Amino acid sequence: MDHILLLEDIPEIRSWLKTLVQQVFPRSTVVECSRVSDALAAIPRQRFELALIDLGLPDGSGVAVVEALRDQQPEAQSVIVTIHDDDEHLFPALQAGAFGYLLKEQARELLVEQLQRISQGEPPLSPSIARKVIAYFTSQQRKPQSPVVPDVQLTERETEVLLRVAKGFTLPEIGVQLGLSRHTIADYVKQIYRKLNVSSRAEAALEAQRLGLFGRG
Repeated sequence: MDHILLLEDIPEIRSWLKTLVQQVFPRSTVVECSRVSDALAAIPRQRFELALIDLGLPDGSGVAVVEALRDQQPEAQSVIVTIHDDDEHLFPALQAGAFGYLLKEQARELLVEQLQRISQGEPPLSPSIARKVIAYFTSQQRKPQSPVVPDVQLTERETEVLLRVAKGFTLPEIGVQLGLSRHTIADYVKQIYRKLNVSSRAEAALEAQRLGLFGRG
């Protein structure tokens, strides 16, 4: 990770999170923000690989920053770091495009372990949050599925990119596999999300499953 965005309004917590992040990614440069407006202003100026985002800020919700990164830098991975573990905060953040969701109350060692998973392409989720997500998707899969095939027209290249996104490959990895630049892959991802009307990797994976792409290898 070269550049990391850290959005947290409480100085003591921001300092603690910065120390923790630099322990996991010692070569990274951390851009610190305390307000949503500051983070939104930083996004056009700097490409970020990772963003740690609080939800309750003095001038709004961190979800706005997740959405801005999703739209402007889809290759960036947004991770919520918050005290809120309820559905009303969790699912809007994931639907906005958050890659992970961590609770501040966790032990430092567990937070470090969760952040280390990012390098393997695994979403960092606090245990209680992971249980909520699994329960939600399990309940969705149990609902009767409509026999109507979605009217989605993806090109062959978009299908290749979607399949790799659904399998958990990062944008640079997909670029190497397909012989394309990371920015080209990011453009494809943006177009795919628009066509499928999804806003996160998890939703894209479910859509890929519904479209029967996993049977292609």
